Amino acid sequence: MQIQINTDHNIEGRESMATWATSEVKRGLSHHAEHITRVEVHLAEEIGRKGSVSDKRCVMEARLQGRPPMAVTHHGESLNQAVTGAADKLNRMIDSALGRAARSETATPELSPAED
Repeated sequence: MQIQINTDHNIEGRESMATWATSEVKRGLSHHAEHITRVEVHLAEEIGRKGSVSDKRCVMEARLQGRPPMAVTHHGESLNQAVTGAADKLNRMIDSALGRAARSETATPELSPAED
């Protein structure tokens, strides 16, 4: 699983933040690591959002083998909250998508025995 971290110019300590975010994404999505080829994380500080305490944003996009990309956004008061929240959301989204796929693969119409 490749992980790419992108930050806007308002994020301080970009390198240390990228190292921390990479380990958090690996931890948060480890259950699905064999299905994920790449994760892109976009971190930003939204300055000027009136009346909002949650001004840190994390957009996380996962690319799974043989599936279209999945993306989530999470806002938090800190980058820590934004990243962990996005990883949790993405984990649930992947769980749901893989669960639906597994159910549809096992759902086969039952054949009734031929009557003589």
